[in-house]
Amino acid sequence: MIPQNMTKFYINGAWVEPISTQRLGVENPANEEIVCEVAIGNNEDADRAIMAARAAFDSFTVWPVQKRIDLVKRILEVYNSKYEEFAQVMTTEMGAPIEWARGAQAWAGQVHIEATIKAAEEMKWEYMRGTTKIVYEGIGVCALITPWNWPMNQIACKVAPALIAGCTMVLKPSEIAPLSGVLFAQVCHEAGVPPGVFNLVNGDGAGVGTRITSHPEVDMVSFTGSTRAGTLIAAAAAPTVKRVAQEMGGKSANIILPNADLEAAVTAGVNAIMSNTGQSCDAPTRMFVRRDQQAQALAIAKVAAEAIVPGDPLADGTTMGPLISKVQFDKVQRLIQTGIDEGATLVTGGLGRPAGMNRGWYCQPTIFGDVKNEMTISKEEIFGPVLSVLPYDTVDDAVRMANDSVYGLAAYVAGPVADAIPVAHRLRAGTVNLNYPDWDTSAPFGGYKQSGNGREYADWGIHDFCEVKGIVGHGA
Repeated sequence: MIPQNMTKFYINGAWVEPISTQRLGVENPANEEIVCEVAIGNNEDADRAIMAARAAFDSFTVWPVQKRIDLVKRILEVYNSKYEEFAQVMTTEMGAPIEWARGAQAWAGQVHIEATIKAAEEMKWEYMRGTTKIVYEGIGVCALITPWNWPMNQIACKVAPALIAGCTMVLKPSEIAPLSGVLFAQVCHEAGVPPGVFNLVNGDGAGVGTRITSHPEVDMVSFTGSTRAGTLIAAAAAPTVKRVAQEMGGKSANIILPNADLEAAVTAGVNAIMSNTGQSCDAPTRMFVRRDQQAQALAIAKVAAEAIVPGDPLADGTTMGPLISKVQFDKVQRLIQTGIDEGATLVTGGLGRPAGMNRGWYCQPTIFGDVKNEMTISKEEIFGPVLSVLPYDTVDDAVRMANDSVYGLAAYVAGPVADAIPVAHRLRAGTVNLNYPDWDTSAPFGGYKQSGNGREYADWGIHDFCEVKGIVGHGA
């Protein structure tokens, strides 16, 4: 299922022909077949979208808050009417097993829009402090850059709060997985988003990405992706002093406390890393277990990993799809080899595709034991179904090693809640998950250190797209 208009851009309320003639094939990573082409924009295409957003801002940002909320409610209605289409296109563009695409990928877009609406209706948009009126207003024209690994999750948790805040925007989805972004632009069109308020230009980071993050008419950049790309974006935005909100890389620690239910905690940890084929920035990729429990933990992890079923995303029973591309496959293979070379114990999985597979960017679910904190697989974000198990002697040692990372996006602690909470307070991460809780779309999401700045989801996301104004003497 391929959306219409893959070789057009959505600018100023219409699907328009690009100025650029560049095209890029979109690959289905499950079978390595090109399913369509997407237009790759240039500076002129980006400029058209930015100026449309700029022209629309003054009239849109003064809409009453409730009117903006009602607009996002209409987007939610149209999105829900196309829910199965979103699941199907994300299976096509990123190889997500269809049940995962329905239950996680498409669902994420839905629940983020719902959480943003609820937060907006509960938020105090204006209030008095003494004789000063405090007002939240949209920051302006926003450049939104979203990744391929959770396409609708990231589009929804940027576009919905930006619209409700009163911003206009240019969205650049990942050129590797652009189908869902084009379909979402159609949703916005059918929902009646005014011309120029929402614009979409496909392109690569070096082209459209650089242009929209450096353009003087853009007031804010919201970016999700790699730390390497994020640093380039921050540098491009700096000369015009844009606000930059970034959600970047992660190498999340998962501390299994000595008195945790080891089988349940390890099994859940393995399943958490293997979901989405390990391609989640907050995946618990470093599992810390007490040294005298490591052998048992590795045996449990092996069973859990070998229960994962890689395969055709549309086939019944498939629980893990392919990696997104050959580039990602090659990176994961390189890091698995590095783990072997540096002396980690390969418990299961390893190099190459799973048995019986000869096409598609499938990787074996892989577990390493006896990993040392200084090893590459403990330091570098792999972004694949690879778990490193690190033994610790004391909980203090585990916390020290967990925090010994340039990243700080998420962390996990398994064990009795009374014991886990003090550990959670010591971990330098934006989100700490205790005993694998349900996803909370109202919790702040973002990172410490090189995992980024700013927070997304619900009211946290809305605040990122707002300026705060004080009208002094208003109540005098």
